[in-house]
Amino acid sequence: MLKKWDRLPEYMRTDAVRPYYDILKKRRLSLMVKRTFDFTISVVLAVALLPVMAAISVGIMADSKGGILFTQERITQYGRKFKILKFRTMVKDGEGLGSQVTVGHDKRITKIGSLLRKYRLDELPQLFNIILGDMSFCGARPEVPCFVRRYSEEMMATLLLPAGVTSEASIKFKDEAEILDGVQNVDAVYVEKILPEKMKYNLYAIREFGFLRELWVMVKTVKAVLSLKGIFD
Repeated sequence: MLKKWDRLPEYMRTDAVRPYYDILKKRRLSLMVKRTFDFTISVVLAVALLPVMAAISVGIMADSKGGILFTQERITQYGRKFKILKFRTMVKDGEGLGSQVTVGHDKRITKIGSLLRKYRLDELPQLFNIILGDMSFCGARPEVPCFVRRYSEEMMATLLLPAGVTSEASIKFKDEAEILDGVQNVDAVYVEKILPEKMKYNLYAIREFGFLRELWVMVKTVKAVLSLKGIFD
């Protein structure tokens, strides 16, 4: 639910965030429907996909040493920290062996990890993040704290809503790893070049916020993952 303005973190109570807050305040019913949908569908999918997740877990254990899950501190609604859940797609302790952002042909990615990433199956554990209220099906992707500290005042408006599994920005930049392949300072290029472009889509999504619009973004995400034609129509 949307907090009262005076209960937002001080760094969010700015003139740059206020217009986005006012838009969402007028759409409280859509926000309620969004959360009800998120919780109900994520519970159903989590139960239905348990055999698939079990099979993936076995494959990860057989493919390389390390745990099944990858967890990382990310930022969600109102700047709250949480642990995002993903199936591990990199070698053990891979996070400490390179940049915060993975690139194409990243040597840290395992064989099964490459397949999981291609079809976004590594994101399945985030169904439990949604159930807990840390995330939503649709919304700005959660960033690590060091990237959030680089947000402009206007970018902070994306923290008015829970972080999402997918978004229009995620679709547009679905080949982000390939874009960053070969870049020397990956984190710097991501923050200075890619993140601002993503935020244009994320901020537009708040200005045009609506539950039916988010459903369409989810459909487009499935099409993008399956690499069907007309993804961006």
